[in-house]
Amino acid sequence: MSFFVTVLGSGSTLPTSNRKPTAQYVNCGNRHILIDCGEGTQMQMRTYGVKFQSIDHILISHLHGDHYFGLVGLLSTMNLLGRVKPIAIYGAARLQEILELQLNNDQTQLSFDVVFHELNRESSGLLFEDKIIRVDYFPLSHRIPASGFLITEKKKERKLNAPLVKRDKVQIAYFKKLKKGKDVVDDDGTVFSFEKYTEEAQPARSYAFCSDTKYYEKIIPYIDGVDLLYHEATYIEKHKSKASATKHSTAKQAALIAKKSKVKCLLIGHISARYATGETHLVEAKSVFKNTILVEEGESYSV
Repeated sequence: MSFFVTVLGSGSTLPTSNRKPTAQYVNCGNRHILIDCGEGTQMQMRTYGVKFQSIDHILISHLHGDHYFGLVGLLSTMNLLGRVKPIAIYGAARLQEILELQLNNDQTQLSFDVVFHELNRESSGLLFEDKIIRVDYFPLSHRIPASGFLITEKKKERKLNAPLVKRDKVQIAYFKKLKKGKDVVDDDGTVFSFEKYTEEAQPARSYAFCSDTKYYEKIIPYIDGVDLLYHEATYIEKHKSKASATKHSTAKQAALIAKKSKVKCLLIGHISARYATGETHLVEAKSVFKNTILVEEGESYSV
């Protein structure tokens, strides 16, 4: 099952020629999620081949403009393209007020329903789930209330050992129980062991998104052991005092969170416009957590 993250924007606050404000597209089992929607997100979606109408859920981490200024434009474009299926938006209560003010001022009547879900920024919990995935949120520590997000696959059923099932002529009616890890006993007492006729499924994978936040160890229980972590790395150590004052993280601090959380791989982004490149960020992060990647816009990262 597909599970990947496409980075649409990886800069902080000020757009630059090579880094746009935060936005990410996540495809998990054909569940299509947009995380944050900074200015220019819809142009990035066009550039990198993300279909507007595929998006079913939009998660907005907080109400600093570089994380949501592109949202009303994206909704307007969806409307102009004839969207009819509903879209779910998750964010602070004031976000709904902002969107309604913008759309009403423009006398725009959307052709689809926007189902708004308010996040309690001081707590954590479930955003939505189905039989394939689960999405949770948890509090970060920034200048204003902000949330991180955790996208997790549901535990998969075991896989049938097809050649063995065919050889022993195992009845189709037994497949469901076997894949759920249960033995089956037929009418004459023959035992069909799930351990014999099935194999362990691929472990469920997980992706965590943490932007914007200062160094904040309270997030560790939420992201412990995830396969892929995106953590903001706005500054380098030289500007650690600036990070502290603005409640952002340095690349080294992001790496320390990854190390303490025992994640498998770390993505760093949200690079301040003061830096021409993020190479120093990457060097500093790797000094603490080797398996670190500096994200590049348009790149997709498998979970």
